[in-house]
Amino acid sequence: MPNLKGFLLALALLATLAPIACGPPVYAYRVPPPPPPILGVVGYAPGPGYVWIDGFYDLRGSAWVWRPGYWVRPPHLNAVWVRAYWEPHGHSYRFHRGYWRH
Repeated sequence: MPNLKGFLLALALLATLAPIACGPPVYAYRVPPPPPPILGVVGYAPGPGYVWIDGFYDLRGSAWVWRPGYWVRPPHLNAVWVRAYWEPHGHSYRFHRGYWRH
């Protein structure tokens, strides 16, 4: 019966750790907060119906990299752009991507 005991012990350990392994990866970076947004002239839309999407800082490794804004047409008539932003989360920052609200 030693094999059965070892098997049951391994099965219990696996059942305990399985939910941890299945969860989404969480990355916490202890970095300084993102710099203030870069402000500049947006200019004129390239045509009617275009919307300006603000630029934002992206975290690449341990460095903040500016992603410039751009003009784009909304996916449908009543779509409203909700800008991307970073929020403090403990000793790290959580990024919320921009999206089209219907």
